[in-house]
Amino acid sequence: MPEYYRKSCVIPSKFLKFEVQISKNKTKVTMNTQEFIALEEKYGAHNYHPLDVVINRGEGVWVWDVEGKKYLDCLAAYSAVNQGHCHPRIINVLKEQASKITLTSRAFRNDQLPLLCKEMCELTGYEMLLPMNSGAEAVETALKAARKWGYKVKGVAENEGEILTCTNNFSGRTISIVSFSTEEQYKDGFGPFTPGFRNIEYGDISALEAAITPNTVAFLVEPIQGEAGIIVPPAGYLKAAFEICKKNNVLFIADEIQSGLGRSGKLFAFNYDEIKPDVVIIGKALSGGCYPVSAVLSGKEVLGVFNPGDHGSTFGGNPLGASIARESIKVLIEEKLVENSYDLGIYFRDKLNAINSPHVKEIRGKGLFIGVELHEKAGGARRFCEALAKRGILCKETHTHVIRFAPPLVIKKEEIDEALVSIKEVLLMA
Repeated sequence: MPEYYRKSCVIPSKFLKFEVQISKNKTKVTMNTQEFIALEEKYGAHNYHPLDVVINRGEGVWVWDVEGKKYLDCLAAYSAVNQGHCHPRIINVLKEQASKITLTSRAFRNDQLPLLCKEMCELTGYEMLLPMNSGAEAVETALKAARKWGYKVKGVAENEGEILTCTNNFSGRTISIVSFSTEEQYKDGFGPFTPGFRNIEYGDISALEAAITPNTVAFLVEPIQGEAGIIVPPAGYLKAAFEICKKNNVLFIADEIQSGLGRSGKLFAFNYDEIKPDVVIIGKALSGGCYPVSAVLSGKEVLGVFNPGDHGSTFGGNPLGASIARESIKVLIEEKLVENSYDLGIYFRDKLNAINSPHVKEIRGKGLFIGVELHEKAGGARRFCEALAKRGILCKETHTHVIRFAPPLVIKKEEIDEALVSIKEVLLMA
């Protein structure tokens, strides 16, 4: 082992039995699963509780761990990998663009952002796009746009604007976003919180109507709540909420970061209700999991409130991210992944319902966005996810009692059938 590496590694050698491979004068240090976990536990902040699988390769719906075991990915990086892992078209564009220019900052223009804006607006019917990086950044952007619209366009008194949000929401983890979370863990130790938000019951139209005041500037809602456990609102809820917002001159903001871009079986989950929100927030699959790219779509009346210097991001709209996003969207549309999600989502849910497990309370979702809620006496979803991982199926528990099944949209019927063998075994176990 090279001296520089030996000095930098302070974990006792009894825990790290490195295998050193030398090829073409390059030293490669390989470790097993437990050794990687030991490093992460020692040096990484413990803000996640991952399954103990260490992945180092992916292709399509499949991933492999450091010891060569193959798994079917049924999480798709929380819907970021809708196009499948390392989609060759997206990777080729990434490589080509990375060899030319990756970042210009928004101090200068580049030749990819204008094309992304044009193509996304033509696809969705919106007038403007504002690019960011992470989903949380895009949500913050939408919140800022809504507030400024409220003051400059609607005429709400300065600093009096209010945004309505829903119980069990999840839009990220910034201070402002956790300020309107109803999950106590997300808020514990992070106050004081940002004012100007009020929660109402998700799926309750009368609650929305009663909560609107002259100071209400926007209603932020997930068409399907992902982190809450794949919660689908009552039929007609989104359409009724949209009409109430229109009636009261309140912006309807759809957070489609997880549910959008094919995950729900439509391009956007709100398409089921045949509405056009005033603002749409997208991210995750916008880059096929190859780069952080997010965006806000809206009309000129809303995004037009921003003036130079009001809002920005050094990396937002960079040429590498924009080129990747352009190809990622083309893959979704041209390879008919949205339609595949719709068709196989019905098939997957029907097959899950047919298992008739005593542990299962409810199966819900749209497209390949499926939640299996377990009875409390089942002992929590974690043990089921761990059992599935041992059988080569990767998924993750959400809110203790829900197993989320959300594979890449490139999945085939045969691969679902293969997974269902193990899923049935696990859902029927004691």
